Amino acid sequence: MMNKVHLLRDADGDPVSRYNIDGKSDVLLVCEHASNRFPFSLDKLGLSEEASISHVAWDPGAFAVSRLMSDALDAPLIAQNFSRLVYDCNRPPDALDAMPARSEIFDIPGNKDLSEGDRASRIAEVYTPFHAAITDFIEQRMKAGRRPVLVTIHTFTPVYHGKPRAVELGILHDKDSRLADALLAAAEERSSLKVERNEPYGPQHGVMHTLQKHALPLQLLNVMIEIRNDLACREEDRKAVGAQLVAMLQAALDQVAGMQPN
Repeated sequence: MMNKVHLLRDADGDPVSRYNIDGKSDVLLVCEHASNRFPFSLDKLGLSEEASISHVAWDPGAFAVSRLMSDALDAPLIAQNFSRLVYDCNRPPDALDAMPARSEIFDIPGNKDLSEGDRASRIAEVYTPFHAAITDFIEQRMKAGRRPVLVTIHTFTPVYHGKPRAVELGILHDKDSRLADALLAAAEERSSLKVERNEPYGPQHGVMHTLQKHALPLQLLNVMIEIRNDLACREEDRKAVGAQLVAMLQAALDQVAGMQPN
């Protein structure tokens, strides 16, 4: 019999943040890697300070850019309140990297040899409420006769395993490329950044879980946006990249209005 392990305490707060949830835009912004906070019971998973503030623990700047976009678009935003190392909410429960024992150059001591109870508690107390919040929002909007547009916001490190990344903005998609195609077209006139399709990640890297779970079954317009994090850590840079993304997204939505799934 599996022993039930309680992960969260009252002092940890809600695992999910909802910002501008009644925003009038059809866009639903989602930030799965918004925070590098850890539940008190996990003692930062035994990480060094360097590891706990690095990109392996969260997506630096992603939530701040998401907030700027939410304000500019009047768009609802749902974000995860704990580190991706506690549970990576852009991965399904059976994924090996949902609770990794190593991420890039860092060992994650608190994720080594997790018991079934440990894993189950993280799924139940972090993953499940986060995705339930997204599901509930989409269901309420669709009951009101509106079809949400799912846009997930991420950042990525400029250097990964010692290899520099030239791409500055990635527009990622799975089988449904309608919104991604329109964003890439809009970027030609509305972005000064180096923009590429399905870079630095793509469907082959297992990073499309949120889109696959919530958007594809309902044929909702969707896209995953990856911003190189050196363009999202200073306020002036965040404002610049956020403004470009808002302009691109507005133009793209005008282009795809009424378009059927491809």
